[in-house]
Amino acid sequence: MRATLLVLPALIPVVIVVIGGVGTTVVQSLGLMPLVGSPALSVAAFEGSDDLLGSALLSLGIAVVSTAIAAVVGFFTAVLIISGNWGGRIVGALGAAAVTVPHLVGAASVGLLLSDSGVLARLLGVAPEAWPALVAGPTWFAVIAEYAWKESAFVALIIVGTLATRITSYDETAAVLGAHRSARLRLVLFPLAAPSLLVASTIAFAYTLGSYEVAWLLGKTYPEPLSVMALRLFNSASLTARPEAAAVAVITLLLTGAIIAVAMLGIRRMRAWQ
Repeated sequence: MRATLLVLPALIPVVIVVIGGVGTTVVQSLGLMPLVGSPALSVAAFEGSDDLLGSALLSLGIAVVSTAIAAVVGFFTAVLIISGNWGGRIVGALGAAAVTVPHLVGAASVGLLLSDSGVLARLLGVAPEAWPALVAGPTWFAVIAEYAWKESAFVALIIVGTLATRITSYDETAAVLGAHRSARLRLVLFPLAAPSLLVASTIAFAYTLGSYEVAWLLGKTYPEPLSVMALRLFNSASLTARPEAAAVAVITLLLTGAIIAVAMLGIRRMRAWQ
């Protein structure tokens, strides 16, 4: 009870903001709080947005691919950092610096690097017409690359924080018992890091699914991810588009909640978590 009372001053404002924001969005999507006209319960906003299914699949695809790359790169980066050699310390410093870079700045940097007249094309001496469409191209390469780069550093630091105080004794014990490096990686490092890896990947997935600035700067204008569609509809000159924007936001929230629920079930089943 005492611990709960100590947490309440920080918890109550957060709950009010989150529940208030989500509740307002849901009410707007159902037509109960229109900017113009009289309130009327309706699900027309969920049917009025064009290409809603395509945008949802695109958002999921970008989030899944970038999070998978970030998880793999982040795990092996964490293994390198906790090795304790000079290379690991350099990578750890670079990872900590990458986490502090805002996604907007990262998107601008990736665009300058990968565009047809960017730094990489100039260094390689490739003409703009011969350079592949990495920025605003059909594969969404630049968007996925930016998310994977940023979130891999986040995943690595989360795993390092978890393993830093636990891995030494287990790794030394496995080495004394004759386990080779690959066996220790598979049987010691990965099981201990799995809960943290799943938690960090879930956070990265949720952020990628709801973030709009990277896809807006580096992606195509059509089709557009859910976050970009919601922002476009919200800023539309037509006030009747506001319920559609709220509906897109609600769908994004439901997808994120479903992924988080699945991840939590997976974490509870992990032996290292138990």
